[in-house]
Amino acid sequence: MAKTQKTYDEKINDVIKGIEQLENQKKKLLQEKKDHESKERAHRLIQRGAILESLIDGAVTFTNDQIKSFLEKTITTEFARKILTQLKVQRIVESVAEQQVQPSESGGDTGGDTKVVSETPNES
Repeated sequence: MAKTQKTYDEKINDVIKGIEQLENQKKKLLQEKKDHESKERAHRLIQRGAILESLIDGAVTFTNDQIKSFLEKTITTEFARKILTQLKVQRIVESVAEQQVQPSESGGDTGGDTKVVSETPNES
């Protein structure tokens, strides 16, 4: 009888070890995800800063406060808001169009053929 009890205790300990391993794997994956997102953000910020400096003559000579002030004043104009709205709509339309592309209905592998379920009209 003692052997059976020990077997259950061993099984319980094995399960506990498995749970601890899974929790550690989860922590590791969450940290990797956080690191990846942080790197993506840093890369995006660097790219956008480079774009800004390429479009504003002498941007490197301005302070961060001056650049911020410039952006706040230009982005709040009606013209800039209209452009930003158009860009947001364009992004949404592209996202919806991507979601509507589905594999061909032939049921088998067709060598990568796809079919667009719904066409969106071009905006002019």
